[in-house]
Amino acid sequence: MFVVRLLMATIAGGAVGLERETSNKSAGLRTNTLVAVGACIYVLIAGRVIEGSDGDPTRIVGQIVTGIGFLGAGVILHRGTNVRGLTTAATVWCSAALGCLAGFGMYWELAVSTAMVILINLSFKKMDKWFIKDRKEKKQGGNEDFE
Repeated sequence: MFVVRLLMATIAGGAVGLERETSNKSAGLRTNTLVAVGACIYVLIAGRVIEGSDGDPTRIVGQIVTGIGFLGAGVILHRGTNVRGLTTAATVWCSAALGCLAGFGMYWELAVSTAMVILINLSFKKMDKWFIKDRKEKKQGGNEDFE
C-alpha cells in the first residue's frame, strides 16, 4: 500500500505541477510533486508509527499545513502595492493536501481534488484577466473625471 499511495501522490502533485509549469510559475512540476510526495510520506509514517496504538495520524496533517504555510510564504513577493505569488503559494498548499489524501488512501477524493485544483487554476485565470481589465478601465475612466 505504501508504494501505491506514494505513486498516487506523485501523479496528483505532478498533474498540478504540470499545469503550473505550463503557466511558467516559479513553483512548478518538481515543487508541487515533491510537496505532495512529502506530505504523503509524513502521513504514511504517522500511520505506521501509531499502528496498533490509540494515536491519531491526523495530527501530522496539522503540522503539514503549518510547515507548508512557511514554504508558501517564500514564493510570495511583495513590492510596494503589488503582491505576486499568492496563487502559487495556495497551489503548493493544495498539493500538500493532495499528498495527505493519497497518504490516507482516499483515492476518489484525491482524483476529484486534483481535478478541482487544476480546473480552478486554468479557468479562473481567464476570469482574473476580465477583472483586471475592468479595473484598469474603471481606473482610467475615473482619472479623467478629476483632471
